[in-house]
Amino acid sequence: MVRPMKQTFPTMQSAPESATRDPFDDLPLPYIELDAKGIVTRANRATLALHPLEHGALIGKMAWDLMATDEKESSCAAYLLLMESGEEPPIVERSLYTRLGQFHTYEMHRSLMRDTDGRPAGMRILCVDVTEAKRALDEERRARIWMESMMDSVDAALIVTDAMGLICVVNPAAEKLLGWKARELMGKAIENALPMAGCARDEGKASDFATKLEGHCKGIATILDRQGREVRVEIASSPIVDKASGFTTGVFNVLNSVADEG
Repeated sequence: MVRPMKQTFPTMQSAPESATRDPFDDLPLPYIELDAKGIVTRANRATLALHPLEHGALIGKMAWDLMATDEKESSCAAYLLLMESGEEPPIVERSLYTRLGQFHTYEMHRSLMRDTDGRPAGMRILCVDVTEAKRALDEERRARIWMESMMDSVDAALIVTDAMGLICVVNPAAEKLLGWKARELMGKAIENALPMAGCARDEGKASDFATKLEGHCKGIATILDRQGREVRVEIASSPIVDKASGFTTGVFNVLNSVADEG
């Protein structure tokens, strides 16, 4: 008995997922596209995940609707100017309101989209969240300004060097004592910038830079100011030790003028 052959028929298959998937959806960073008026025409998943639900659909909104109030007007004007000029836009920082219920700072990498005649037709924007980096930078800047203000208020002359002996901080009292402006001393080796005409040893230690790196020391020295005049000073030096690494990163020098003997 001959068995009938089983007939097979081709099954319909959907188009490969890669053919219909938006490649920008796989980007881990927010990506959006705007038309010439600044209306959002395209947004990837990373962008939509940050968009506040209470604000409704993102597509079709003006790009600056989610910006901080004080940035909206200037940002809109700058965008329209770019559309008119056709110049490639620089990287900018903008504060955007996110689904987390707070503003985050984004570094926006932008490029123009152009029509067939080469005229601006919109903009592509890739956003990088720099909130934490900017906060850390601002904190470091505030700490530096506070430290500079503190050193400027000290009556004693202060000179700070790095571990190589190059001058990196000079306060106003040191400028007055030595006759040099801070900008003239910055980056110079302290032993060259402030040559010693004579130095008294303290507890058997010579007051050279290598000794100051090793530990606290104090002594009376005669140095030459900008005019080549001898200035007798007491120099108290302390190594600056990094708390994290334990390495010496510089030397803190306090100079006080002392009366000539005799």
